[in-house]
Amino acid sequence: MKNAMEILKYIGPGLLVTVGFIDPGNWASNVAAGSSFGLKLLWVVLLSTIILIVLQHNAAHLGIATGLCLAEATSIYLNKYLAMAVLSSAMLATVSTAMAEILGGAIALEMLFKIPIKLGCLIILPFTIFFLFSNSYKKVERWIIAFVSLIGISFLIELFLVKVPVKDVVFGWVTPSIPSGSLVVVLSILGAVVMPHNLFLHSEIIQSRQWNTQDEKIIKHQLKFEFVDTLFSMFIGFLINSSMIIIAHTTFYTKGILVESLPQAQQMLKPILGNFSATIFAFALLLSGISSSITAAFTGGTIMAGFYRRPYNIEELPTKIGIIIPLVLASIIILFISNPFKALIISQMLLSLQLPITIILQIYLTSSKKVMGKFANSLADKIILSIVAAVVIGLDVFLLITSL
Repeated sequence: MKNAMEILKYIGPGLLVTVGFIDPGNWASNVAAGSSFGLKLLWVVLLSTIILIVLQHNAAHLGIATGLCLAEATSIYLNKYLAMAVLSSAMLATVSTAMAEILGGAIALEMLFKIPIKLGCLIILPFTIFFLFSNSYKKVERWIIAFVSLIGISFLIELFLVKVPVKDVVFGWVTPSIPSGSLVVVLSILGAVVMPHNLFLHSEIIQSRQWNTQDEKIIKHQLKFEFVDTLFSMFIGFLINSSMIIIAHTTFYTKGILVESLPQAQQMLKPILGNFSATIFAFALLLSGISSSITAAFTGGTIMAGFYRRPYNIEELPTKIGIIIPLVLASIIILFISNPFKALIISQMLLSLQLPITIILQIYLTSSKKVMGKFANSLADKIILSIVAAVVIGLDVFLLITSL
């Protein structure tokens, strides 16, 4: 009982990361997967989640063992100009991420209240800025946990409204299959789950608790409980992503309906599952857009502070500027977008350009004894991380080539 209560104290950082891979970009990929290929691509969600757990734990490992986030460590241990180039690319990726998040929230406002998307974007923007500028880490964690819980409950309600083929779902999770014409969707799901900004975010949140990084026992203790938090949080994300595909399968694929946009999906749910289901869908999308916009801006603050070898601190100017840059730039881009669904896809493609840089950077830093001391990656860690990096980089490069 005591251990269980202690574990609860460490739940939080992983959930802030979880919202990044249940964002509107994931919604688009999952709805497309379920409506076009049924349950055959569920295995991609499982594989992506396993890869994500490995990378996120490694990012948190850096934060706990060094007391530095990924952005700070980059500025300290890399050549000045190389560090500037890497962190600049990460900030651009964060802008791309924020664009998808704000756009998703705006699409949800249009679904729920008929608010034009561009006006909805201007509503989401100040709300997100106010939220981050007026709350501490702990308050942000609590709100995000509440948002993720509501999104999860929303999809549980949706699942109760449809008939779930349990055996087929289990088979889909454990049986790799690439149906004809599905490769782009397979790669899109992977790219939407493993996101570069989440690696920067996790290393910042976990080290912000300011544990005693000089005490080896404390570090080992924190690493153990952090892994529990990561497993729990990523599992929640895995269930929500799987639910999206299952619902798309039961409501669209089995009836031969191909879905190509999120508003289209919501409208199609009305005659199939009723107005209540369509409202839940839009409400969950709104929560997803808001919560992931917050974490994207959070990451922007982390990266900008890292330029100055400083941790995230809402009282300091670099953090404030870092929060505002991705949100404002993303909102300006959205004002010139004519096809929101296509914009979501393009945003995921842009993320794939930066992802290999972040993965290689992270493996380099966590494998260095100069950076990590005795907590540097072991040989087994290096092999696992190298395999993960090779898979992700290879698939992302192929996704980019295929998309172009």
